[in-house]
Amino acid sequence: MIPLWFKSAYLAFVAVLVPAYTVEHGLVNFLWLSNVALLGGLLAAWFESPRLASMLLVAVLLPELAWILDFLASLVLLGRSLFGVVEYMYNPEIALFVRLLSLYHLLLPFVLLWLVWRLGYDRGAWKLWIPIGLSILLLSFLLSSPERNVNWVWGPGGEPQEWMSPQAWLIAVMLFCSALWWVTQMLLGHVLRRVAGPVPPRMR
Repeated sequence: MIPLWFKSAYLAFVAVLVPAYTVEHGLVNFLWLSNVALLGGLLAAWFESPRLASMLLVAVLLPELAWILDFLASLVLLGRSLFGVVEYMYNPEIALFVRLLSLYHLLLPFVLLWLVWRLGYDRGAWKLWIPIGLSILLLSFLLSSPERNVNWVWGPGGEPQEWMSPQAWLIAVMLFCSALWWVTQMLLGHVLRRVAGPVPPRMR
């Protein structure tokens, strides 16, 4: 159901991005939920898995739309980031090629939506994603640092917060993300069930 040319192009892009990101940012950078969704989306495409595609769509749809909005606004505002999400795109210390690769954020939510449209929407996938997503947030806290601040588990934006203990902030982030994923699956449930149709009987 997913054309071979699309799978091959997706694979080729990831094959370029992974080593470039590893050299520039290190392996911990792949704990960002957007990077998890990018790599997971490749697996969902190749294995044609509606469950995996649905999980990843729930995970990143709203944050990725916020990234797109922030990036488009930054173009108008000459590099100013409204939400602090895309500040790194204007950081000259990061290689330009790596920053250009990060433009995948502009396409990722629509690629995942297209995969779900092609494969079907699994309305129970969000329940499987929540423990996985929370585990990724915990790993981000344990393996990253306040300076790296992967998934903003140390504070909003690029700076660690000082309003509460780091552990309390992590719990707040987990609760916020869980609520965001629940809202996302509710929205998708109303929209995609009319567009994507039933989930294929065989879950890959």
